[in-house]
Amino acid sequence: MRNRFKGKDFLAFKDMDREEIEFLTDLSLDFKRKWTAREPHEYLKGQVWAALFEKNSTRTRNALERAAADLGIKIVYLRPDEMQMTRGEPLKDTCRVLDRYFDGLFIRTFGHEIVEECSKWMQNPVINGLTALAHPTQGIADLMTIKEKKGKFEGLKVCYSGNLYNVCYTTMIMCASLGMDLYIACPEGLEPDAEIVEETKRRATMTGAKVVFTQDFDEALKDADIVYGMSQYSMGQSEEEIEYLKKAFAPYQVTMDAMKKAKPDAIFMHCLPAHRGEEVTDEVMECSQSVIFDEAENRMHSIKAILAAYAD
Repeated sequence: MRNRFKGKDFLAFKDMDREEIEFLTDLSLDFKRKWTAREPHEYLKGQVWAALFEKNSTRTRNALERAAADLGIKIVYLRPDEMQMTRGEPLKDTCRVLDRYFDGLFIRTFGHEIVEECSKWMQNPVINGLTALAHPTQGIADLMTIKEKKGKFEGLKVCYSGNLYNVCYTTMIMCASLGMDLYIACPEGLEPDAEIVEETKRRATMTGAKVVFTQDFDEALKDADIVYGMSQYSMGQSEEEIEYLKKAFAPYQVTMDAMKKAKPDAIFMHCLPAHRGEEVTDEVMECSQSVIFDEAENRMHSIKAILAAYAD
């Protein structure tokens, strides 16, 4: 397991092939089996990793801490406001110092270029806990959830409703790579990242998956196996942007009436945190089709698998 991936970086699905994505999904499910069976798995006992969180976090931080504890890793949290980066030290200098102290870096930050620069200057593995362009630990957790609930990937239809941001981009490449059709319901005028669109098209050509942007919510919902709700706006956006996006996305709220337009056995997913009453109603969050807390638990198992696979 570790011979194949050890020492590599885990930055985005766009850097991974289908085999790697599926391997990590299956490995995550195996770690969940070990967790459920209370089977010890301190495979990385003695390692010490740094964790740099420049954005607030509930699931990512706590999932990382528990995953690391089960693997025997000690996590040292780095507060950006206590580091010399805030006084102008170049990131490349910080990275080369951290590389001497720690066995790896787990980072949750803003621009994707930050994790790519960390990767450039560090010999030990860099794990992306979230950037503006990608949320790959969430992507693996989502694939775990889909495989648990649906038993397969190819031939499924996903309806996505929410902001065109990191989770959307990860879902685009994930679906295109594994042969799932993805219909993204969004208002007119929003422009997705051009590089992600091109990579999605390239992969979809190989698998036959459809990735469609539509203003017609009913079209996106029709015959959907999975309805994926997502926040209408993102951390760090201005009040003006947030208000604009709230109004623009209002017709795309996931309600119980919306869920009835999908398949009867469709599941509802959301990476959380959810703004109940905005992108999704409280009723949908609590309904029997909602798998959001299974999905949230799977973040812990996905991070554990990623750490185990990529640790040197």
